[in-house]
Amino acid sequence: MRIGIAPAAEIKIVGEASTGDELLAELAAATPAVVLLDLNLPGPDAFALLPALRRQYPQLRVLARGELTNEHYVTRAFDLGAHGYVLKSSRPAELVQGVKTVAAGRPFLCSSIGLALLTRLFVHSPVVSDAAREALGLSKREMEVLGLVAEGMTNAEIADKLFTSKRTVETHRQNIIAKTQAKNTAALIKLAARQGLLPE
Repeated sequence: MRIGIAPAAEIKIVGEASTGDELLAELAAATPAVVLLDLNLPGPDAFALLPALRRQYPQLRVLARGELTNEHYVTRAFDLGAHGYVLKSSRPAELVQGVKTVAAGRPFLCSSIGLALLTRLFVHSPVVSDAAREALGLSKREMEVLGLVAEGMTNAEIADKLFTSKRTVETHRQNIIAKTQAKNTAALIKLAARQGLLPE
């Protein structure tokens, strides 16, 4: 499996595997802090590998990487033992951030999935409490923009509706994405679960 990131000062790549069997063999010889697990890895179902990794290597942190943003798919990865999830389309900087975050013992969702979950949350529960909003670190204006995003509006349409500029709306959207990263991931997952968006 090609990792897709260059070694950084804080990250040392100790091995690569092309199949699930190769991964297990690598783990028998090396002791990485984090495994970047491609959910499309050839060989045994990568989802079947997750509980095995959790059972055999309880200290190992797993950052899953897939192509789908569907929340049930993402939740399944977490339920089976993943500590974070990134998309294959994620930028290298975000991938590095994901590795560092799960290595530090915190859950991680890439920003695209965070925004998708928030949008679903707003669609299913248009009235979000101040406490929930504060838990996500979003301003009232950002929640308003998020609601309009959930309705399928473009940045230009949102700008017209809110009597502001398109650039301001773009800034709000970037802030929403930024605030759904590492430090707010746990709150995001808990809030989405409370709203019934994630399976038990």
